[in-house]
Amino acid sequence: MAEQETKKDMKAEGKLFTGKVASNKMTKTVVVEVMRYVKHPKYQKFLKKIKRYKAHAEGQYEIGQTVTIQECRPLSKDKSFIVVEANKLQAKS
Repeated sequence: MAEQETKKDMKAEGKLFTGKVASNKMTKTVVVEVMRYVKHPKYQKFLKKIKRYKAHAEGQYEIGQTVTIQECRPLSKDKSFIVVEANKLQAKS
């Protein structure tokens, strides 16, 4: 018999990203901005690339908080990540 997964027992396998919470207005979903540096092939200059991912979050997360997200099975049309770790709240000055 095939085992059925529940939301609490989601298997997280795949890529890990660290980013900042950009939006927390949805229920059980946060938008995380992940920044990375990419070297330009011709000019050899490093460019900043920012991508936004929707991630499943059971707890409450504040905007600007640094979190780690991990890829999992698709949970909705465009939500394929879960929040696995939340770092301390960043102080806004």
